[in-house]
Amino acid sequence: MSATLSATTLLAVPMAPLVGAILAGVFGTALGGNWIGRKLSHSLTILGVAVAFVLSVMTLLSVVNSGARFNETLYTWMVVGGLKMEIGFLVDGLTAMMMCVVTFVSLMVHIYTIGYMEEDEGYNRFFGYISLFTFSMLMLVMSNNMLQLFFGWEAVGLVSYLLIGFWFNKPTAIFANMKAFLVNRVGDFGFILGIGLIAAYAGTLNYTEAFGKAGELAKLSFPGTSWMLITVICVCLFIGAMGKSAQFPLHVWLPDSMEGPTPISALIHAATMVTAGIFMVARMSPLFELSDTALSFIMIAGSITALFMGFLGIIQNDIKRVVAYSTLSQLGYMTVALGASAYSVAVFHLMTHAFFKALLFLAAGSVIMGVHHNQDIRWMGGLRKYMPVTWITSLVGSLALIGTPLLSGFYSKDSIIEAVHESHLFGAGFANFAVLAGVFVTAFYSFRMYFLVFHGKERFDQNPDAHHEEHDAHHDAHDDHGHHDVHSGKPHESPWVVWLPLALLAIPSALIGYFTIEPMLYGSFFKDAIFVNADKHHAMTELAKAFHGPMAMAIHALTTLPFILAVAGVAMSYYMYIINPALPAAIKRNVQPIYTLLDNKYYLDWFNENVLARGARELGGLLWENDKTVIDGTLVNGSWKVVRVFSNIARKFQTGYIYHYAFSMIAGVFLLMTYFVWLKP
Repeated sequence: MSATLSATTLLAVPMAPLVGAILAGVFGTALGGNWIGRKLSHSLTILGVAVAFVLSVMTLLSVVNSGARFNETLYTWMVVGGLKMEIGFLVDGLTAMMMCVVTFVSLMVHIYTIGYMEEDEGYNRFFGYISLFTFSMLMLVMSNNMLQLFFGWEAVGLVSYLLIGFWFNKPTAIFANMKAFLVNRVGDFGFILGIGLIAAYAGTLNYTEAFGKAGELAKLSFPGTSWMLITVICVCLFIGAMGKSAQFPLHVWLPDSMEGPTPISALIHAATMVTAGIFMVARMSPLFELSDTALSFIMIAGSITALFMGFLGIIQNDIKRVVAYSTLSQLGYMTVALGASAYSVAVFHLMTHAFFKALLFLAAGSVIMGVHHNQDIRWMGGLRKYMPVTWITSLVGSLALIGTPLLSGFYSKDSIIEAVHESHLFGAGFANFAVLAGVFVTAFYSFRMYFLVFHGKERFDQNPDAHHEEHDAHHDAHDDHGHHDVHSGKPHESPWVVWLPLALLAIPSALIGYFTIEPMLYGSFFKDAIFVNADKHHAMTELAKAFHGPMAMAIHALTTLPFILAVAGVAMSYYMYIINPALPAAIKRNVQPIYTLLDNKYYLDWFNENVLARGARELGGLLWENDKTVIDGTLVNGSWKVVRVFSNIARKFQTGYIYHYAFSMIAGVFLLMTYFVWLKP
């Protein structure tokens, strides 16, 4: 079957964006002499991503229609003992789906960026970065071994660092990208430990070979403990996913990453990079299925993230941060599904979420442009009549997010809730409560944002800080989106290069769930890609029994608790922000301690900065003093002082006179004889 997929064609998928990134990032910047201009830079990068998208669609069609597969090594980098370090591709249903999602969303973001970053001084550099990110993500999802997986994993982290701090003259952006980099290093430390344990005990980094030895690994204990080795491996791997996919408590970097330009929020922090951890766990399902302890750990971490990050979305006033906390919550839903062994459901939600969340982020950017750089939803309102395309696409995205029947988010989100309900692992009870409560919370904060932005009284002319956000630090002459600053006038619809990607993303946000749920969850789409032990973990089996088609599922949902909770969330937000807008302020006054807790994000940032970071600095200072006293003072300086003392004594005997040396020799012989004759027993 592999003959139907060409290695050359597959290699062209990641290489096309890489070539565009090099041309725009080198020859379009001062690094390469600014040889190519703005138009050519964005044309080359868009062409590269478009080529990758077309080839990805062709690959997906081959996988679906003819069952094509590809699993080959393209290049052997080195062999250390029996451990091979290779570059190769594994293409199956999981990979082909991810390739299409990454390239399509990236293509939409590239087109959107033409309008959003217009006249920005770093225009070419930005296109180089986002194309480089696309290459890195494709290398990650197409890898057939853990070395290449780790390369793509670190590469997307590096490019994310560059993009979050794209406006490097802005202190908050620099703080945010450093925070993202450091938090991800914590997770990546666990990730590389997991890979190292697999390499040490399985003797390979290749997926197929490692999975083939999973049964042997499951029989081993971690040295010196009674822990199962497979549990330690899976927990270490998931710690990596906690960092990359922003799971509690390693989630703190993602909201601050909104300091970067909005297009990268859609590309990296909604659709692709943050889902790398979800993809990795699904790919490693043959290992995770062998450890119920690891699965319970995953489920609990995901349920905490899904519910408690949703609470934080309720009080946010920055339009991008509302969507950011929504992303955290939805990543929690995906993680809960992984813990329930519903890997295909988690990946299904990954796909649907990629479209509607990228849509919501790009729509947020369009709103920011339309209201002249304001990001505070309290100073918007009534934008529906000024920005009709942004309004209708935002509505589609919001409805998909809350799980409206027939829209894409409904099929994936309801499947997660059902899968958790069928799970019997430790922590499933709390997880079931969290995902159900999260439905209400998601509906409330999503439509709170929607009503405040697009409906109600117009408040955009009342903002006391209308032009203080990204504009001030980005450039004195240009705003945060590359347009000349406009300090007055009515809101306006964005140019076509901005709203066209919104319209194109709205289509899959509405329809793709209906048409793909059956093959992806109950068909053979993920055959050979995802493994589930149905005897131990029967959630997917129970879901398959209850599924009678996408239309029947949507009709049945109208009488279920998740639908009632979603409607209640929308109704409450409508009452509080349209009918009785004074109520939120009154509630805030009466629950001030809770509001303070949420406003301080559960004090996790405070804990990290004042306990962990300060503790590390204090420990570092203590170690430095110890280094000066013990290492430098005693071992280094003390050793030469001892040598100096002995040398000062010894040189007194170096007189140059033969009779002195003869006397020393005789004295030495006398002492030796005395020792051996009289003193030695």
